[in-house]
Amino acid sequence: SYDGIFYEVLDELGSMPLPPYIKEQLEEKDRYQTVYARERGSAAAPTAGLHFTERLLDEIRNMDVHIAFITLHVGLGIFRPVSVDNVNDHEMHAEYYCMTADTANLLNQVKQEGGRIITVGTTSTRTLESIASKHDGKFQEESGWTDIFIVPGYEFKGIDGMVTNFHLPKSTLMMLISALAGRENVLAAYEHAVKDNYRFFSFGDAMLIL
Repeated sequence: SYDGIFYEVLDELGSMPLPPYIKEQLEEKDRYQTVYARERGSAAAPTAGLHFTERLLDEIRNMDVHIAFITLHVGLGIFRPVSVDNVNDHEMHAEYYCMTADTANLLNQVKQEGGRIITVGTTSTRTLESIASKHDGKFQEESGWTDIFIVPGYEFKGIDGMVTNFHLPKSTLMMLISALAGRENVLAAYEHAVKDNYRFFSFGDAMLIL
């Protein structure tokens, strides 16, 4: 039971969910938020999106690159490591997504014209692959829940590349990027990152997989 506006009560009583490797609460909530976030409901920020500022987005647009937006409410299961010996036994968490007609039409147009679709983050990747897998590689306006589990051997149907951070070992995210880039390439990238003191995880460095 509560009096007042539900989300204001949550902000007053609750604290922001953070990955287990962040030990302190963030006093400034915007530090763990993308500049293009709009909808309430996600338990975490899509960390690859933290690299983008309004200025950088404008520079990308000025290079004649289209920018499209989707909604995916990241669940707390994103932080859960894979603890089973056989990945087929891992239960993937389900997350709510929404794609507008404008975004679907733009993505289909890019594909028809021979362009490349580059997602920002594993969350965007899972959403686009969930939709494209159901519609023979095409996109359409829809919303729903996805529990897609992308592992090496998966054939990508919607995307051509991805911007992503350096993730925790034994995570579903590592498996996803290995499916796109190849396990040996990912291991080489991580070896380079460790050698050159790259920053890992939520506020760390990013890589572009093409």
